[in-house]
Amino acid sequence: MPTWLMVLVVISWLLFAFVLAMPWLLRRRGIRMSRTRFGVTLVFDSADADGTTVRLLNVNGTYQSVSYVDPDLRFELACEYHRDMARVMDSVPTARQAMVIGCGGYSLPKWMVAHLPRLHVAAVEIDPAITQIARESFFLDECLDEYGHDRMDLVEADGWAYLQESPVAWDVIVNEAFTGNKPLGELGCERGARVVREHLAPGGVYLADVRGPLEGRGARPLQEACEAFAGQFAHVAVIPERPEEPRAKGNNVLVASDSQVWLPKGAMVVK
Repeated sequence: MPTWLMVLVVISWLLFAFVLAMPWLLRRRGIRMSRTRFGVTLVFDSADADGTTVRLLNVNGTYQSVSYVDPDLRFELACEYHRDMARVMDSVPTARQAMVIGCGGYSLPKWMVAHLPRLHVAAVEIDPAITQIARESFFLDECLDEYGHDRMDLVEADGWAYLQESPVAWDVIVNEAFTGNKPLGELGCERGARVVREHLAPGGVYLADVRGPLEGRGARPLQEACEAFAGQFAHVAVIPERPEEPRAKGNNVLVASDSQVWLPKGAMVVK
């Protein structure tokens, strides 16, 4: 066997051994790796700007969820855009039925169950592996044990299909599902806006996380969604995550309703 071929075989075996050992090496560093429908998933602990321990969910290189680890904070919200969503929901006192599409670590559904006792939540997640991770690492079962398993339905389904088939008139619909350059999928176009309107109860509110910039080429999904929902609802606004950097990517909250709802200072009113 030529020397170069022997070297290539040795390198290949070393790489193969490294790949096999990677989960063990990651666990040694406190990182849990698994495979889910959308790619390699990592769960690990870090700290926020205040030094508080948080647990992160990274799916295929994209951060999908964050949760506090401290027992007193596990059902609080670590992301500011989630807090904005929470304030909007809290401004709809008549809300009883809520749907969350795309749950990740279930941060928002957990907060809703813990802090809005009037709400029953349908948490719609397409990937059962993600839900299992939330049970094992993001305190989902602990939340349900404390506040009642009857408060939240764990629905394994495609959120878009589930919404279209649902007979419920929802008071709150939250869309946190996104893929690539189409953060809202079907729910970012005119048809999606029409389906949301058809399935919202009078005075209900729709909230969507639109990851991207406010200006520039990458802002097109947000602009298209604003136009689509403005064609269906009396009130449409965007709560920007990074208004001081309009060309930087952020988790911007799209708000649509036929009723006046809470908006923070600095919200961009579309209609």
